Amino acid sequence: MAFRFRTRAGVDGDPARTRRAAAVAAPAVVGAGLGLRAVAAGDVAKYGGDALYTLLILALVIVVAPRVTPLRAAGVALAVSWGVEFLQLTGLPAELSRHSTAARLVLGSTFNAPDLFWYAVGATVGWLVAGGRVAPGRKPVRTPASERPVPRR
Repeated sequence: MAFRFRTRAGVDGDPARTRRAAAVAAPAVVGAGLGLRAVAAGDVAKYGGDALYTLLILALVIVVAPRVTPLRAAGVALAVSWGVEFLQLTGLPAELSRHSTAARLVLGSTFNAPDLFWYAVGATVGWLVAGGRVAPGRKPVRTPASERPVPRR
């Protein structure tokens, strides 16, 4: 799956296409997580799920804000993931998880320091898939000549 989110304006400069691509990616990431749980166990399933959790958040960030840069989307996804993990130190997610399956899926229940690393892996992969680059200067996406508007005289 290669979704390209190469510029601030979105896929090929179109935020609507960026939003659609991210909206398709989000359930695909959920499916990948469910598939991973079905075929793997132990650390592979757990830590792979952590990375996919952050990828899902990244896709949802892009759905909400399709003009966001890949780096900013990855940063927000990582911050949310880490925030939820550190919230687990309070015991609130554990309490909510006892009463709600949805809370258990979204918030987890217990803090686990290695999860922080795997969230960063997920954010990095998401940034790369979204077309992230290290250089701050972005080159505009070139469209084929057939797609360029014809100047009026």
